[in-house]
Amino acid sequence: MCELFIKADAAQWQSRTHSLRIDGVATSIRIENHFWDTLAEIGARDGMTVAQLITRLWHEAMDADHDLGNFTSFLRVCCARYHALMAAGEISADPHVPIAGHPAQEILAREGVRRRLRMN
Repeated sequence: MCELFIKADAAQWQSRTHSLRIDGVATSIRIENHFWDTLAEIGARDGMTVAQLITRLWHEAMDADHDLGNFTSFLRVCCARYHALMAAGEISADPHVPIAGHPAQEILAREGVRRRLRMN
């Protein structure tokens, strides 16, 4: 079982730092290449660069009053959720289908039902 993980391309878990500006404030984010690739894929689906996607995630999370004390962890979880939602068939695996075109409220409701069923 572990061979699938152990023998994967080691470049996936090597970290890389990107610098960007959010509201005019320079910041840098250091995460693994796998997550940069996933963020690029998510952004491309809606016509955004990685920097644009990260800025949008930041703004929307702040608007929702989320505590983003560890923003890189938030980004990693976003990537994991993206893959999990595709695996569950909740969002299209077709990279040409925008994420914004999916019914977020319906998906979140079904996800909540699945989470409650797992807890029982």
